[in-house]
Amino acid sequence: MVALYEPFIDTIVICTMTALVIIITGVYSDPATLAIREASKGAALTSVAFATVSDWFPVILTLSVVLFAYSTMISWSYYGERCWAYLFGERTSMVYRVLFLLFIVVASVASAANMVDFTDLLVLAMAFPNLIGLYLLSGKVRAMLTEYQGKLKSGELDREKQPG
Repeated sequence: MVALYEPFIDTIVICTMTALVIIITGVYSDPATLAIREASKGAALTSVAFATVSDWFPVILTLSVVLFAYSTMISWSYYGERCWAYLFGERTSMVYRVLFLLFIVVASVASAANMVDFTDLLVLAMAFPNLIGLYLLSGKVRAMLTEYQGKLKSGELDREKQPG
C-alpha cells in the first residue's frame, strides 16, 4: 500500500505545492528570474520562490532535495538489486552494487538534463517487458477476476473479511 502512496504524494502533493509556490510568489514572471527560467533550472526557481517568504527557506529546500535524492538512491538501488538477483541470482548481487556505484560517479559529473533523460530511457526500457507480460497474462488475469467475482456474488467469500 505504501508503494501506491509514494507516487501520489510525490506527483500530486509535492509537485502541486511547488507549482503553487512558484505561481503565488510570482517568480515565474519576474524579469529578474528570466535567466533561471531560460536555463530550465527548476530547483533554482523554486529556491528563489521560497526565499521570497523567508531567507532561510532555501536552506530547508536544499536539505529536502538532498534527502529526497538520497532516499531515491536507496530505494532504486534496493529495487534494482532485487530484480538483478531474480534475473541473475543472489551470488551476482555484488556486480550490481559495483555497477550502481559506478553510475553514481558518472551521474555526479554528468549534467542533470542528461541524467534525467538517461533514467527516463531506462524506465521506458523496463516498461516494455512489463507491457508484454501484461498482454500475455491478460487472459489469465481476466479468468481469475471472473472467478473471484463469482465467488463474491455466490457468498462463498465474505466481502468483510477480504484483505485491503
